[in-house]
Amino acid sequence: MTNAVYPGSFDPITLGHVDLATRAARLFEHVTVGIYTRSQKPGALFDPERRLSMAQDALAHIPNITVDSFSGLTVDFAREHGASVIVRGLRAVSDFEYEFKLTHMNHHLAPDIEVVCLMTSSKHSFVSSSFIREVASLGGDVSALVPGNVNLALQERFGLLAPVGD
Repeated sequence: MTNAVYPGSFDPITLGHVDLATRAARLFEHVTVGIYTRSQKPGALFDPERRLSMAQDALAHIPNITVDSFSGLTVDFAREHGASVIVRGLRAVSDFEYEFKLTHMNHHLAPDIEVVCLMTSSKHSFVSSSFIREVASLGGDVSALVPGNVNLALQERFGLLAPVGD
């Protein structure tokens, strides 16, 4: 039985992330999507609890995927979840150098854990969480690029929709 983790900040989760997680779930017995909670990325939009909730909702239809959060090393998160594989996504050549270095650092820290990079589907190759945040903040329509629950959260966050429960 091979378990994998698919780590990231997922701020917010996109349909590209969902596609990659779905494909990983076909390759591995179980996939744990790991929401990294100590992300220092500029322009963070949602707090870790909200990102976790949105990812859980977006991936609930896939029985062999669970979503959890973590704040330490990815290799430690993988070990905690009994995973021998870390899944990473590649959208373009520009992602390769970063992922290459990250893979070697993870191998240095945990030579027993493999890193598998999956190429994004062509229809999601231009989608990134940072683009989604920027376009949504300017009132652009990102509904075809994110799960429905994320689209609603973005509309609410940027005042394009009345807050839920009001």
